[in-house]
Formats: sequence, structure tokens, C-alpha cells
Amino acid sequence: MLYTSRPSDVTAPAAQPAAAPSAHERVYRALRTRIMHGEIGPGEALTLRGLGREFGVSMTPAREAVRRLAAEGALTLSPSGRVATPTLGADRLEELAAVRALLEPELAARAMPRAHPALIDRLRTINQSIAEAIARRDAPAYIRTNLEFHRTLYLRAQAPAMLALAETVWLQLGPTMRALYGRLGRTEAPRGHRLIIAGLEAGDEPSLKLAVRADVTQGLRLLAQ
Repeated sequence: MLYTSRPSDVTAPAAQPAAAPSAHERVYRALRTRIMHGEIGPGEALTLRGLGREFGVSMTPAREAVRRLAAEGALTLSPSGRVATPTLGADRLEELAAVRALLEPELAARAMPRAHPALIDRLRTINQSIAEAIARRDAPAYIRTNLEFHRTLYLRAQAPAMLALAETVWLQLGPTMRALYGRLGRTEAPRGHRLIIAGLEAGDEPSLKLAVRADVTQGLRLLAQ
């Protein structure tokens, strides 16, 4: 006679806790965020010893994180081993502005069919946070919330490869955006954000794309002059 197990006889495997990030992954993520949000200015030097001390790791994980960020264009490595955030010249700024002008209007257009009222309300809330960061003259908070505004919209595009490319450009621009913030002398949230929200509400794709293109390139082209 054959016996079959009843469901209650079978013990489900215990859920495994998520693995903690490796030491180099932890340094990489933290440093990547810091660079993208403009917490480190252009041309600032970093040391492996200093990173290791700050994050409580040996020099090997720090070196791996730095090499990974250098491959993404977020850091520069000199032949002598000096590590620094990049200082971007006019040609490089023009190139990155052109990449943003190509990628981000397309991401916004793809997001528009999924721009429900809750998303638009969320964008307005983020825009208020941007205004508060400007009032505090908090450059990293301004850059962080500005990128959050764009990322929140672009996630609705459901185009992860395009968004990943856009984020790589943001990463390369992070230190420069800090310098740009001081030069622009903003006193209120970017007008382009209001135009982006208006385009979404109206379902007007050409206006939306134009607003995004102007918003993401205007300041960078000012620096490139």
C-alpha cells in the first residue's frame, strides 16, 4: 500500500534572511549616493585609508568600491593612484547635457500614460521639499530631492535600462551639480518642474518633453559656456 504525505506532514523550508551586503558593496553604495547627491564637490581627493577608516573596512573593499565607481565615471584614478571626483570641462558638460536631453524626455513620455493623480500629487510634494531645501540653502538636499522628482516620474516609464543610463549620467554630474547650485543662486523650486506637472495633467506629450528637456539641460549649458 502506498502512502502519500498530507500537506501538514510537509515542513516548509524556513525563510532565509537576506544576506548582508559585502564590505565593498556597502562602501560602494554609500559613496555612490554621496557623489550623486553632490555631497562631495568637483576635484575633491579621497584616500583609500580614509575611506577604510570611515566605513570600518580594510583597504581592499575600499579599493574595489573606488575601482567600480571609477568605471562608472564617478571618480578619477591617476597613474600615481590619486582618487578624486571629476572636474568636468565644457565639452564633457555639453556631452552629458545632450545625453540627458535625449534620454529623459523619452522616459517622461513613456511615463505619461501611467501618470495617475497620486503620482502627480507625489511630484508636487517632492517639489515642495525642493523649495524647502532651497530655503535652507542645503545643496545636497536640493540635488537629492531634485533627482527624486525625476526618478519618481521615470519609474512609471517601466524602462529600467533607460533609467539606469540616466542614473549613470546623474552620478557623473553629482559633484558638478553642487557647483552649479551655488552659481544658479536659486530662490524657488525650478519652474521646469511646474511645467512638467502641467504637461502630465494635460496629457500633452510635446509640452511635457519640451519641459523636461529644458529643465535637465538649462543649468548644465550655463556651466559649459
